[in-house]
This record gives sequence, C-alpha cells and structure tokens, in this order.
Amino acid sequence: MAKITYIEHNGTEHVVDVADGLTVMEGARDNNIPGIEADCGGACACSTCHVYVHPDWVSKLPEIDPMEEDMLEFAYEPNPERSRLTCQLKVTDALDGLVVQMPEKQI
Repeated sequence: MAKITYIEHNGTEHVVDVADGLTVMEGARDNNIPGIEADCGGACACSTCHVYVHPDWVSKLPEIDPMEEDMLEFAYEPNPERSRLTCQLKVTDALDGLVVQMPEKQI
C-alpha cells in the first residue's frame, strides 16, 4: 500500500492509500479524485490521465516507454521532464509518498 497525494489544478490535495498492483490512475478513479478522466480505462490509448510528477519523484519512477511518450504528445501542456500518464505507473511500496499534480484540463 502506498500513500499518494493527488493535487488538483486549483491546489486541492487528496491524500489516499492505493493498493500495490493498481495503477496511480486506478487509485484516483477508485477514490473519486477529480482531474483524472481516464477515458481509455488504462490502455495507454489517450492522455486523459496526464499528471505532472513532483520534481522530487521524477528520477524515482520507472523509465517512460515509447507508447506513453507518444501519447503524452496529445496531453494538455506536457512538461518534458515531469509529465506522465498515471495509467502507466504501477503502485508499489516504492511509490509511497508520491505526489502528482493534475493539469488545468485533460484532452
């Protein structure tokens, strides 16, 4: 179980426990956190679960794969260093304390 902080674009924070094996996107969905739409359900076929990873966490996450990188090109205002798709981030104990911030909107 990992404690993940989701920060809405307006600054509202949601700190929730997410079970190992789920994705960061599923943690948001299961806890009704606004700002992550996840239109494709986690298939890495859209960019509606886009977030900005807190700078302290960027180097601690698994490498971005080419499919995720391609989908991020369709995200709203992607940041080359901090943008990730939450459907591609599997929760493990190593992600305990992860902080992500949602963009102004998802497209």
